[in-house]
Amino acid sequence: MALPASSNPITSVAPSSSPITSVQAPTYSSPLYPQSTNPQLLTRLNLDLRDQMFPVERETLMLLPESVLLGLFPQGLILSKPASWEGADDGVFTVDFDPDCFRYILSFWSTAQSTFYGTPTSTGLFHAQQNIPINPNDPTSDQSQNPLLSKQAIIVLREELEYFSITKPGGLAKTDLKSGLPNEELRALKRNCGKALENKKSIFAALERNVSSVGNAAEAHLIDMLCMSGFNRDDSWGFRACEPSRNVITSMALVLLKTGIVHPTPEEQKDGHNIPWIDAQQMSTAQKLLLFWRKPARKCWWDGVEVQIPASTTSKDEMINVKVWARRVWTLELSLVSLHFS
Repeated sequence: MALPASSNPITSVAPSSSPITSVQAPTYSSPLYPQSTNPQLLTRLNLDLRDQMFPVERETLMLLPESVLLGLFPQGLILSKPASWEGADDGVFTVDFDPDCFRYILSFWSTAQSTFYGTPTSTGLFHAQQNIPINPNDPTSDQSQNPLLSKQAIIVLREELEYFSITKPGGLAKTDLKSGLPNEELRALKRNCGKALENKKSIFAALERNVSSVGNAAEAHLIDMLCMSGFNRDDSWGFRACEPSRNVITSMALVLLKTGIVHPTPEEQKDGHNIPWIDAQQMSTAQKLLLFWRKPARKCWWDGVEVQIPASTTSKDEMINVKVWARRVWTLELSLVSLHFS
């Protein structure tokens, strides 16, 4: 059961100082969340992600976070078969999305699902959590009121970084005044700046830099809350790559939410202690993240940084410092993994 918005450390601050502003969950055209009994729906989709094919079950796709679905299908997606459709469910959808990022998401979801719900040869955390006794004075111990007891929660953090390189007057990198097109030196400079930024993989470095420069307490509290909930301050992005033909870098980080449900160690189990127990303080923090379940929240800010790149396309060892302005957009969301994920 999520806490009221007034008690949330993010949504309770003034809009001008909030590090993340909650937005309404995107509304997809029916049947994006269709009834599974509808015979006119595709049961499987073949996603063509930049010439790499991913056969994905419809039910699997529906369990992915809203923010990921928006990245995959920014114009929406219709899953019903055309009236003239014949044959097997082999619909192919061309999607402009990084295949390595999608592979990272599917792998993380699959591992989380098997760890929590178990496999044919092993039991998962879900099985043990069924034995947590219900305390009438503690609604967090009741599965009907607390989804964290029956589902694995994942924090989804995504960054889209658009960068602008500041060239020096009289330098080799320039734009042709007649055509308005960049010369090869300028294109190489932009590519090298992108690679230099891509290699800066620390998740919180830019946000901590912003906190240090403007002293935003709400942003500092956001970092603290995320680190209490599953992240570490020195964590790196799980996926980070430059977008082709764009001055944009996309990053994704997925972590299991620390719910405060403490499972006995093997040594404790040998002593007969087999029932998990709930750390009330950690559970309270985890429930605040439930406010972002299927309700992605976003933060946007500008960040200036210097990167070191080759001086020109012909230079071998000479390096120069280039000022780069980056517009960073963070999307934060909580997702709950279902037993039926595959």
